[in-house]
Amino acid sequence: MTATPLSTPPQTPIGRIPVLDISPIVDGGARPTKSVVGETFLVEATVIREGHDAVSASVVLTDPDGTDHLTQMVCTNPGLNTWEAVVSADRTGLWTFRVEGWSDPFGTWEHDATVKIQADVDTALMLAEGAVLLDRAAETEDRTPAGRATLAAGAAALRDETRPPQVRLSAVTHGPVHEELTGTPVRDHVTPSTAYPLLVERQLALTGAWYEFFPRSEGALYDEESHTWRSGTLRTAAKRLHSVAGMGFDVIYLTPIHPIGQAAKKGPNNTLDAGPEDPGSPYAIGSADGGHDAIHPDLGTFDDFDFFVGEARRLGLEVAMDIALQCSPDHPWVTEHPEWFTTRADGTIAFAENPPKKYQDIYPLNFDNDPAGAYAEMRRMIQVWIDHGVTLFRVDNPHTKPVEFWQWLIQDVARDHPDIIWLSEAFTKPAMMRTLAKAGFQQSYTYYAWRNTKPDLEEYVTELATETAHYMRPSFWPTTHDILTPYMQFGGQAAWKLRAALAGTLVPTYGIYTGYELMEHVARPGAEEQIDNEKYQYRNRRWEDYEPGGEREGQSLAWYLRRLNEIRREHPALHWLRNVTFHHVDDENIMAFSKRRAVPADETTGVPAHDDVVIVIANLDPHSTRWSRVVFDMPALGLHPDEGFRAHDLITDQWWDFLREAMVHLGPDHEPVHIIELKRY
Repeated sequence: MTATPLSTPPQTPIGRIPVLDISPIVDGGARPTKSVVGETFLVEATVIREGHDAVSASVVLTDPDGTDHLTQMVCTNPGLNTWEAVVSADRTGLWTFRVEGWSDPFGTWEHDATVKIQADVDTALMLAEGAVLLDRAAETEDRTPAGRATLAAGAAALRDETRPPQVRLSAVTHGPVHEELTGTPVRDHVTPSTAYPLLVERQLALTGAWYEFFPRSEGALYDEESHTWRSGTLRTAAKRLHSVAGMGFDVIYLTPIHPIGQAAKKGPNNTLDAGPEDPGSPYAIGSADGGHDAIHPDLGTFDDFDFFVGEARRLGLEVAMDIALQCSPDHPWVTEHPEWFTTRADGTIAFAENPPKKYQDIYPLNFDNDPAGAYAEMRRMIQVWIDHGVTLFRVDNPHTKPVEFWQWLIQDVARDHPDIIWLSEAFTKPAMMRTLAKAGFQQSYTYYAWRNTKPDLEEYVTELATETAHYMRPSFWPTTHDILTPYMQFGGQAAWKLRAALAGTLVPTYGIYTGYELMEHVARPGAEEQIDNEKYQYRNRRWEDYEPGGEREGQSLAWYLRRLNEIRREHPALHWLRNVTFHHVDDENIMAFSKRRAVPADETTGVPAHDDVVIVIANLDPHSTRWSRVVFDMPALGLHPDEGFRAHDLITDQWWDFLREAMVHLGPDHEPVHIIELKRY
């Protein structure tokens, strides 16, 4: 019998200079790696070749116009052939990046010539070969005239037999010739990897401070005689924008502003016995007054909404809207498109449940019965709000909808509106949170609210800054309108300062829910959320009472949030995610970390190039004041281990002289957090 040869699957050519294990890529390059304009990130690869000749590598970023931008890589682990380079993109759009491996003839010659000439082996031959190589290098297409002149002088030096061989060699292996060939090398056998997608977005996609409020509460008034509330409006809510902007926030985020259904309407504290004057939950969207593309009549009209957006823009705020793809039983879609919902065996439409919780006032959408029709309607609805100036969307529970829908929607919107930013509110399992980020969400809610110990925080932030940083951007919220953890309920003012400070410095994007500055900490019995929850009723916080001369003057943390946001704006080190370093502290309740970023010279202001370094030291125990020793990783701060530095506390304006080891004193009797600007002597 004749043996049948085994068939082999087709293989991708490995290339003349193999380039392997490239990072950061997402799902093998099926989805784009993410960055923002100016954000630096590390590209790594394994690059090898046969024999002993020198090999090198470059990262090539290709901009949306097709222009290549090349950065030389450095071998950081010769034994494992690991090459890396830090790169960044200078404008938005869909870029690509690849790694090119190449043979380095100058590196090969430099090594061989140094060894042989020192041993006086083939000295004349090595010098001659070097001169020929420099002649060839001078003809490289991208060589400048000055570079050609430098290489010509080097070739002449190698051929100058009046000088000793070692001197001739040194003229090329050190000084201008070596620098020229390091900066613009001769690259033989260039072998490119696959080009991987790189999506570069505007900076707000990575860095920003969000402030959330319920428009109906801003300006809401209670009539003592009739025992009824009058809703706030978009116009009265606009009056609050000056204070929000004054605290330094970038985004004003509105909970749903649409008509609210009356069927199964929820009353105070999520009860089922709502009265006719109760407003209901704004997440029970839709009534005879309209659905997701309409505004609740109590709040005003689209003219009022346009006024609100205009005021926000005038004050430097962008407007984010809550998108909750769910309906009240009264929503027009229920009668017009019953196929967009799930019908049970008894003919009723299934309401939302998370056993044992029931949400009788909400019908979830079902995208499987008529995906084309449902997708098109969602896209039309989103466009309504974009046309009225909304630039960010906070999506409620996106993990309860098909991921492929979000991928389609976000991509379709981006074709005409690439600046739109989407925040995923998916408090769910890690795999789904990560997949939503890969599908297109620029930002993601996180588990930050429940990470309160040093080990938990350090482990979680390290994961976010390394494993997922190239596609998932975390947004830290100490509380939300749904979340009030025991830590916040019982931690006192120290906890509220601490959690805001950590949220605003550990990651570039954070947010607070209105009332945070008032430390609203009383929970509804049996639930980790505010009592008299604003989701189900109006709240007049009487902001005027906290202003100078008011009866509660000095009881607000608005000044602390303002200072925190000032620090964030003044220090570029806090604008990035991947640059966090944790430092040792003896006390298990005190955490220390730093962020460092190189800042180029500013010709306008005359500020020279420098490293911006911010150090945060926090006592995570809000109930006790603690002393402890901090041991700094000095190289991570850009310092020699024996150096000292001036430490400027940006909250209290205190100054200290710190060495590699320092003692700190933090707690409710003082400030719970040091936010320190490092100053060199």
